[in-house]
Amino acid sequence: MLQIPSINFESNTDFTHMVNKITVVGAGNVGATTAQRIAEKSLSRTVVMVDVAEGIPQGKALDQWESAPVELFDTRVVGTNGYDETAGSDIVVITAGIARKPGMTRDDLLNTNASIVKSVCEHVKNTSPNAIVIVVSNPLDVMCHVAKHVTGFPRERVIGMAGVLDTARYRSFIAEALDVSVQDIQAMVLGGHGDTMVPLVSYTTIAGIPIRQLMGEEQLAAIVQRARDGGAEIVKYLKTGSAYYAPSSGAVEMVDAIVRDRKRILPCAAWLQGEYGMSDLYLGVPCKLGRNGLEQIIEVELTSDEKAALEKSANAVREPMATLKF
Repeated sequence: MLQIPSINFESNTDFTHMVNKITVVGAGNVGATTAQRIAEKSLSRTVVMVDVAEGIPQGKALDQWESAPVELFDTRVVGTNGYDETAGSDIVVITAGIARKPGMTRDDLLNTNASIVKSVCEHVKNTSPNAIVIVVSNPLDVMCHVAKHVTGFPRERVIGMAGVLDTARYRSFIAEALDVSVQDIQAMVLGGHGDTMVPLVSYTTIAGIPIRQLMGEEQLAAIVQRARDGGAEIVKYLKTGSAYYAPSSGAVEMVDAIVRDRKRILPCAAWLQGEYGMSDLYLGVPCKLGRNGLEQIIEVELTSDEKAALEKSANAVREPMATLKF
């Protein structure tokens, strides 16, 4: 008689290293992929996906939950068109907004997405007044400003995901050019999320080896420019959509750092109050993330070129802030 051996499947869920509820606003490609990654990493007991499109968050949430027995997670994924189910969220990731189309800049999205983010944040303020908010919607730095203004939350609880994504792109291009593991590349991209982002070449190393010992200036400049154009390059290929795998990974890396109190140093959009000689704007800077959200902004020494580039980037953020209508 054929005997089938029993298989002991062990769940990935560790309830001692998760929060109770995480909400993802927006069930498009970025939002849905973010929710799925959060569930698969067991960062929360419940993940709630919110979207105005009837049936979309419910259907995607059910589909994700049905993958739980295969992927071995117990995080419940719930979809909704309202905010009642989100009440008491520990973290809210905002991905809502229209995506860029070919030829459209991030700033073209400004007032449309500002109105969307304003509405979202009014709900978040009422239903999850103690939440940490991670903004992913573009134009990123300005949408962070909208979120902070509307919620009234302290800067420690309103941060933006941009530098993690920009740095990942920069690192991936370097790894490809040098044919080395991405894990051995240490790098950081600061500044606004857009054409003026500032890859810190002076801090870029491969297994501790300065990048300029392994790569010439012309090749390095081309990689820096490709990182700046990373989102647009993907939009050009897709034609009817924009990036979502890497952006969702960036958002979830921040969520993981907060939930598991890792004290990670990640480049995030933070509200500056004198750091780097700047105030009253969101800009990508090195941030320590832990259970309290933004726990410290780390100021590093910059070369004169990097300082000038960061100031230029800050000016590029201030300009749309001045015309913002919300």
